[in-house]
Amino acid sequence: MNKAFVKESDNDDDDEALALARAIPAGSKNYITPAGHRAIKDELLQLIDVDRPEVVRIVHWAASNGDRSENGDYIYGKRRLREIDRRIRFLTKRLDSAFIVDPSVHYGNDQVFFGATVGYVNKAGEEHTVTIVGIDELDPLKGKISWVSPVARALTKAREGDVVALHTPQGNDELEILSVEYPAPAAD
Repeated sequence: MNKAFVKESDNDDDDEALALARAIPAGSKNYITPAGHRAIKDELLQLIDVDRPEVVRIVHWAASNGDRSENGDYIYGKRRLREIDRRIRFLTKRLDSAFIVDPSVHYGNDQVFFGATVGYVNKAGEEHTVTIVGIDELDPLKGKISWVSPVARALTKAREGDVVALHTPQGNDELEILSVEYPAPAAD
């Protein structure tokens, strides 16, 4: 079948939002840091104010050229417009469900809570530094882990100097907490 006749799913954003919602433990909220909330909001505004109007302009121009069936600019533009609209719906749902938690309220505290940057060493002697963030802002390659992850759950409520147990599919590990840091409160 020609790909031009295959309907793209309008529910892709719903599926992704549902998967993220299922990652949050029952009875919990969709926690997010102020920086994470700001990043999602900035992306949404970029899509609404810049990207979408530009694609609409291109599609309008391409449509004015006549035959749309073989007009690559028109076909690609319509597809890109659907992608942008799907992302806008997804980001809007994530912002609506977000519960902003400011980790700076724990500034100076040595106990691990949401938003903490934690340095720890495992039994193998490998040192790691992670920041515990919301599921919408996780980035494991940059050391940002979700508060629902096994490592974050093991670290939460422990203090500097504590050794906590981490249960993994490879077996049990012990993590010694070396440091706990929070961002400084914003100056008013």
